[in-house]
This record gives sequence, structure tokens and C-alpha cells, in this order.
Amino acid sequence: MKLLLTTLNSKYVHSNLALKYLYASAESSRRNIDIQEFTINNDDDYILTELLRKDYDLICFSCYIWNVEKTLYLAETLKKAKPDQKILFGGPEVSYDVVPFMGQHKFVDFVISGEGEGPFSEFAESMISGTPELERIRGLTYRIDGKIFVNPPAPPLVFESVPFPYLSLVCEDDKVMYYESSRGCPFQCSYCLSSIERKVRTLPMERVRSDLSYFIYKQVKQVKFIDRTFNWDRRRCAEILQYLILSDNGVTNFHFELCGDLVDEELIRLLAQARPGLFQFEIGVQSTHEKTLAACNRNSNFPRLAENVKRLKALGNIHLHLDLIAGLPYEDYASFRSSFNDVYQLKAHQLQLGFLKLIKGAPIREQAEEHGYIYRSKAPYEIISNNYMTALDLVRLKKMENLLDLYYNRGGFRRTLDFCMDSLELAPFDFYEEFADYYYLKGFQHKSHKKEDLYRIFLLYAGWKERFIPDIKNTMQELLTLDMKETLNPDAVKKFERKGWEIL
Repeated sequence: MKLLLTTLNSKYVHSNLALKYLYASAESSRRNIDIQEFTINNDDDYILTELLRKDYDLICFSCYIWNVEKTLYLAETLKKAKPDQKILFGGPEVSYDVVPFMGQHKFVDFVISGEGEGPFSEFAESMISGTPELERIRGLTYRIDGKIFVNPPAPPLVFESVPFPYLSLVCEDDKVMYYESSRGCPFQCSYCLSSIERKVRTLPMERVRSDLSYFIYKQVKQVKFIDRTFNWDRRRCAEILQYLILSDNGVTNFHFELCGDLVDEELIRLLAQARPGLFQFEIGVQSTHEKTLAACNRNSNFPRLAENVKRLKALGNIHLHLDLIAGLPYEDYASFRSSFNDVYQLKAHQLQLGFLKLIKGAPIREQAEEHGYIYRSKAPYEIISNNYMTALDLVRLKKMENLLDLYYNRGGFRRTLDFCMDSLELAPFDFYEEFADYYYLKGFQHKSHKKEDLYRIFLLYAGWKERFIPDIKNTMQELLTLDMKETLNPDAVKKFERKGWEIL
């Protein structure tokens, strides 16, 4: 029997850690298992051809909110093309409401719910043996003669028993390598699946150092830790970071998700020793509205978080990424404006304006009626409106998100944006809201723009503002020119100067 582990990643540079875990855990069955990863942007015919041409007996799909809709379409098409094709689904998007899911999608033969390493290893061995004993496999739901059978859930794994997956696979040096040193989260944020399991299971430090030494030896470009709150244990966090500082190969970057409140003096002193570019931190602020944070079971001290972010930024050697979520309970348009302004003032390298997704299994999904949530029926189940924000409010924030990504997160407009914050007599939120209104009013959203055209559009906005602030256009043109020369390569700048500021 030939098995394939596959998924659709959101981008080419991403890779799927779950598939690698499954492959490494199924040690006795590996000779019968292949791995092939695609992206959601790959053409349907290309993916279907690849899945069919090798004549696999069983194809196993790893499903998430970003890929489940396309995965379902592909799996259904596979079943039509090859009716005897066996199909297994796994992953967080299919681990909940599994019986209705299988009832609706009759082309799915098996679902593994929850952590899959143990169940999949047993399942693969059982299927390959030719005499499968499906009723013995915990966490498996399966279909026989149209009837659905649900086995008891699998117990939590001893995390240390899960092998380091990269030793049994080729290291993809052109992709982000994902790694976890712990599973679970000590916090209970209601919008997050990790809130379901409060207990944190960790790998022994000797194992962590051994695993990380592999990435360092291979000179992987980026390793992204998927630990939900990396610094929940301050001593453990410091020990790992110190090891990475001492073992730095001058190439590899390590990405972590931190709780900003828990950053302390010892961590600041340690991070001051790191090479610029060695670390990047993502800090989820989500909101600064106390009633909202309390409703989400999220304990946060924003003044302390803000001070810690400033100190991290002052080190000058760490890339900082802050997150906000629009659509949380009790956060209306006005209070979200306040949250945005609070966080923008910290001047992180990136600020992500995200939108609440009521994902399956997250506690907040059970509170939909209480807060009047209307959300999309298909993954990723993003909010449409609630009791606090209308659909139009969220559309206005979507427009702002677009401009924030184009002009702040992509970089290249530092001087001009700083000038706007200081001179336009607008709070950061009001500036992006106004700029977004202008951008959409002029129809620039209807096509993608090259980087150089973004400078031209910004100057057009400045010309519009000159009705209220005399001579601002000349000043902003000078600043945009300086930003452009710092950002674009010299040939691109010369080409821009030949074409001029008019956008065609």
C-alpha cells in the first residue's frame, strides 16, 4: 500500500511541520509513505495530476482554515476520478464536529482528531498490514458501508516521545523551518484554540539544544518557533536564547511569539548580547481596551507591555512585530481607534491589523449569540459584524489594513510617515483612515501597484491635503524622494526620475 501525506500551504516559503511529525512518528511504515506539499496558489489541474499520477492507495490531507475549502474540492474530485481512492483528513479544522463533517463530505473515509502522531502511526501500520483493525485506533473516525464510527479520543502525547522530524527528511533551505519546544499554553484567550489545553508540555532542554544545533549546522535561514507563549517560563526562555546567542552561525534567524508583559530585566540584558538579525519577536497586543481583554480571558498590563516594547526596540538588534485583532467583544470602532493609536505609537517594525476569526473549537465561537456575532460560513470564519461593530465599520478597517500593509509594513516610507504623524494634526488611526478613503475614492484599489507607484500615490494625497495645509506637497515630495532613494535600487530611482511623479 502506498500512502501520501500532503497539504496546501498558504505560501511557498511555508512548510508543514505536522506532516513531518507524522512521517517521523510512523517509523515502521516510512518505506510506504511519501510527502508532497503544495500551496493554495497552485493550479488545481497541477495538484490533481500530481496526486493521481503516482496511484496512491491512501492520500492524507492536513487541513487548516486557510486551505480546507480547496482541499475539500480536490479530495472530492479525486474520489470522482478514482472511486476506490481512500482519503484521510486531519488537522485542527476537522478535529471538531467530526460526525457532521463526515456526514456532509461522503468522499472522506477517515478523520484523525487532535494530536495525530500516535494515531497516524498505528493507522498507517494497520492499513499497510492488509488487515486493518480500525476500532483499536484512538482518535480515529471512519466510515464502513456508509456508517460512521467514532473511536474514543487519543490521550495527550508524552511530547518527548515525538521524534525530531528533520533528521528523517531533507532540510528545505529555501523555506521557513517550523519548530516547537512546547505544546499547550498557560493562558485561556477565548479566540485561540490553545486555550483548550492549559497544561504546557515541554521538551527537555538537552533535546531542545540538540534539535536547534541541527538548524544551526544546516545554516537554515529562518526557524519559527510555534510555541504559543515562548516566555511563559522565564528561566527556560532565557536558557534557550542564551544557547542560540552562544551558538550563532551568523545566518539563521529565530522567530518567537512572546508575552510582552513577561519581559523582564534579565531578558533585556541577555538580548543586548545578540547579533542584529538573530531574533525577531511577535507580541500579540490584540486590544488595549480593558473590558475587551477581560471578556477574552486575556490578562494584560498594557503600560508594562508598552514599556517593554520600547526597551526591546531601543536595543536596536531585534525585529518587533505587534498584533491587533478587530472584532473582539465590547470593542467598538471608537475603542479600536484608541487601541490602534496606543500600539502604533510604539513604532514596532510591523503592525498587523487582523480580524477576528471564530474558528472551530475556540471558546469564543460558543459566545457568538451573546455578542451578536455574524461570521462567514466558510473557513476562515472571519467576523462580518457583531453588537459593537457594523459590517461597514469592519470594511473601513479593511481599507485601513490595506494602506497599513502597503505603506508601513512593507517599509520604505519612514521619513514621510513620521512627518505625517507630526505635522498633519491627525492621530495615527485618523491618518490611515483618511489616506485609505482617498486611495479608494480614486480607485487605486482596483489593481496592484509597483513600489514606485506607491510614492506617486502618496504625493497625490499630499497634493489633496495642500488645500488645508499650504506647501505640504513640496515638503512631502522631498521626504518621499529621500525615502525612495534609501529603499529602491539606484537603477529603479533613475527610471523613476525619467518617468516623473505622474502615475499612468
